[in-house]
Amino acid sequence: MGGRFSRAPFYKGTGYSVNKKRKIAVVITARPSYSRVKTALQAIKDHPELELQLIIAASALLDRYGSAVNYIEKDGFDISAKVFNVLEGENLTAAAKTTGIGILELSTVFDNLKPDIVVTIADRFETMATAIAASYMNIPLAHIQGGEVTGNIDEKVRHAVTKLSDYHFVASEDAKNRVIKLGENPEMVFNTGCPSIDLAEEVKKNPKLDFDPYEKYGGVGSKPALDSGYLVVMQHPVTNEYSESRLHIDETLNALKDIELPVLWFWPNVDAGADGTSGGIRTFREINKPRFMHFFKNMEGDDFLRLLTNAKCLVGNSSVGIRECSYLGVPVVNIGSRQHGRTRGKNVVDVNYNAREINVAVMSFINRMEGFDPSQVYGGGDAGLRIAKLLAGVPLQFHKTISY
Repeated sequence: MGGRFSRAPFYKGTGYSVNKKRKIAVVITARPSYSRVKTALQAIKDHPELELQLIIAASALLDRYGSAVNYIEKDGFDISAKVFNVLEGENLTAAAKTTGIGILELSTVFDNLKPDIVVTIADRFETMATAIAASYMNIPLAHIQGGEVTGNIDEKVRHAVTKLSDYHFVASEDAKNRVIKLGENPEMVFNTGCPSIDLAEEVKKNPKLDFDPYEKYGGVGSKPALDSGYLVVMQHPVTNEYSESRLHIDETLNALKDIELPVLWFWPNVDAGADGTSGGIRTFREINKPRFMHFFKNMEGDDFLRLLTNAKCLVGNSSVGIRECSYLGVPVVNIGSRQHGRTRGKNVVDVNYNAREINVAVMSFINRMEGFDPSQVYGGGDAGLRIAKLLAGVPLQFHKTISY
């Protein structure tokens, strides 16, 4: 392979020859992780020097969180292993125990598959299980989307995974500089951009909402016509504020209940506090029977981005508002601290968990005539190809070799 790296010998003790394809084990643990890595999966699958080993774990396997595994299989990816490790409870203890079970189960999977490189994604608590299992088994570890700051438990996980990782595929220059400041070898830190931007780039070529969300994805609630515009809401609990998740979602619900515009809600992630978020939604739905709200569990990545592209704005605290929406120029009302510190485009307005603040910000976007210019702060749409090329060429190593 040309460029920065030549084909390096395999690490000692594996018994592999340099002529074999590198086996790349990618672990997907949650619904958002799939969209963040889908184009990289395809690029790895298509690369002549790589063999994709796809491992699906945790909430990505569960129906109540959208069964991401169904979309993965529908997209034509073969699954090498499934790991069921989520404990019920959706609290801090359950999250810690789920991580522990993940370490146990993934260690067995890695022992069976014998990958040459393990790839882990972003900052969810299950990501830590992947990183620990690979590191203690002396398997080179690549981390996608490290180096960002958010100020909560996700940041602790993200930086911890950075220190356990051997290769860093970051999404921005700011993140690259931070990973290097954390003491990582600059030669192993690459600004590839975010693979989810690759999907946004494809959607930009065909942004028309050419499907009926109600018919295709079901869900519950009223089915208001979308012709005159609509809002999309995606709000997750914040793990270090999990006891307040019910109060947080109540503020958002009250902010939007009197807006006579369709509001399309998506179910929260399986984080501590998810019971409070989902319970608040259910109670509101039963008591108020809102005429303009519909609730979905999940949606295919490209369909979801088309839905966003045509929305008046996104409301909530999802990173999709910071990443994909910046590239698509979609207005975002970002609520609370979950995305604190992340680089954002001019499309984002930050508000507190306050119904009036949220309402005022949403109404300003509803009444706004012009859109926002797209931002490439998280890449230009070729991250997946870059990541696959690097995985084929980086020297295989599972220890820190340089003092700096």
